[in-house]
Amino acid sequence: MVNCFSSCFGSIDGGSTIPGLSTCLTSGNARCVNALNWAQDGELLISSGDDTKIRVWRMDPTGYGGANTLRTGTRPSSSLTSEAEKSSNAMDEYPFVCQAVISTGHTQNVFNAQMLPFSTRIATVSGDRQVRVFDVGEAVGQSPTGSEMSYNTRQSCIRVLHCHSGRTKRIITEDSPDLFLTVAEDGQVRQHDLRTSHSCTSGACPAPLVDLPHELSTIALSPLTPYQFVVGGESPYAHLFDRRHAGRYLRAEWGMPPDEESATTCVRRFGRRSRAKGEKKGYEHITGARMSAWNGHEVLLSYNSDGVYLFSTRDEPESPQGSRSILTPNPKRRRIGTTKSPPSRDEPSIYSDMEMTYQLDTLLADSDDAMDEIDEESQVDEEDEETEEDEDEDNRMFNPAEADAHQTVPVIYPRMQFTGHCNVETVKDVNFLGPHDEFVTSGSDDGNFFIWRKSTGELVDILEGDERVVNVIESHPHLPLVAVSGIDTTIKLFAPTRRIPSFSRWSNAETIKKNNAQTSRRGLSGSAELQFAHLVLNYEQALRGLRDTEGGHSEELTQCINQ
Repeated sequence: MVNCFSSCFGSIDGGSTIPGLSTCLTSGNARCVNALNWAQDGELLISSGDDTKIRVWRMDPTGYGGANTLRTGTRPSSSLTSEAEKSSNAMDEYPFVCQAVISTGHTQNVFNAQMLPFSTRIATVSGDRQVRVFDVGEAVGQSPTGSEMSYNTRQSCIRVLHCHSGRTKRIITEDSPDLFLTVAEDGQVRQHDLRTSHSCTSGACPAPLVDLPHELSTIALSPLTPYQFVVGGESPYAHLFDRRHAGRYLRAEWGMPPDEESATTCVRRFGRRSRAKGEKKGYEHITGARMSAWNGHEVLLSYNSDGVYLFSTRDEPESPQGSRSILTPNPKRRRIGTTKSPPSRDEPSIYSDMEMTYQLDTLLADSDDAMDEIDEESQVDEEDEETEEDEDEDNRMFNPAEADAHQTVPVIYPRMQFTGHCNVETVKDVNFLGPHDEFVTSGSDDGNFFIWRKSTGELVDILEGDERVVNVIESHPHLPLVAVSGIDTTIKLFAPTRRIPSFSRWSNAETIKKNNAQTSRRGLSGSAELQFAHLVLNYEQALRGLRDTEGGHSEELTQCINQ
């Protein structure tokens, strides 16, 4: 099959390590790049991550910006090249020089950073539950000295918001330099207005737009329909909310009874008819959401241990009463941490030191047996495995009338499914590509990112984008340029070239898809190594929290095992 998309995006590697990001590493530990944002109509690229610093990149008009330059090239990320070789590379068509480095003051990993429209303000959200806003004026995009400028928190931070009681995960900007939305693991969506001030410590925070009983990790909004937004998280369903309340019975217009007490109205749910093979009940998780900026009605959702699904707000929903599921209600509580129970702002949400030590010792004692069991499971004949899963298909069906905060809201089912990648280890975004959103893209646990044709679901290309895991893919608003980041400390740029695609993995596509399918069926719970990593992560957070409550402060940051 001829791969038409690889000729456009698949053959440029962004494998140049960013020296500025690498210098932020502590004791040689890798720091993820969690946030990418094209700002000021694509003139700037904003990045941030586990080092808690914001970096502002601008294309260098001279074509060579020195050491701290993000470039496209044809060499792999693992290759070592001299600066002379880099500057003479004919493929360095998009050299981005780092103009500013801003220390945010966040005490935990930054998950998202967005520049607010019509301004030089940058908003960030972090695992420390804070929302921060920074502004260094015009210097944010153009260094007065021509070299990289550094700004500390006191110089740059203009607002710190403590409205959320859980880890804040994503930001959505609106058509204003003062308004933006944030979503957090406390199950809330909040709108922040920088024109007004309030005291978060006195409980005077404005009421949230959305307050759901489960954790949220993603939010999406289209500029064509700014009155609607979609949220997703620890639930089988994503929820579409509508904000048009002024003088209208909005719920009645959508066929729902009016509810005057809510700030927003849940008018639709998006969901699948059944779980993926190997996906456990109560562990459903939507990691990424995106609404089309081209047509305003298409919605992409990425599911943990499953694929990417395409929905449309214009499709006819199905009433929950029409469900034919034979499932009975599940009285069991969802897994630890997924049921919302907001901690006090003065008390960190952690396990006790004794409990964590006990769990650590227990897992260490059983780790060898767990790994042996996993090795045996991986050798099970695939045909027998598929037969058993097919027999259990009825047990994987969802009942829309049960186990959801909006049980009576109609459900819209997918138009298309996109598979082949693996979304188990981290929280991955999903995105559209192309001038008319003709393509769909997602990162994968195998270090690649996948591109599908939206109209048919056909896999178009597989491109190497990270040494470990690809989490974020952002397309330039005008240029044929895609920025990619993940677990390692590099940002990659993919752009057109006439050379033979060197980072396309299409020739090995079948093997990659087969391995990813096996990993997805096994899921996160099947990996003893990941269980151990998560336990160590919680243990480190517990110790840090205890030190902080005693008046100390640790500068050490937790690695991004799972956002």
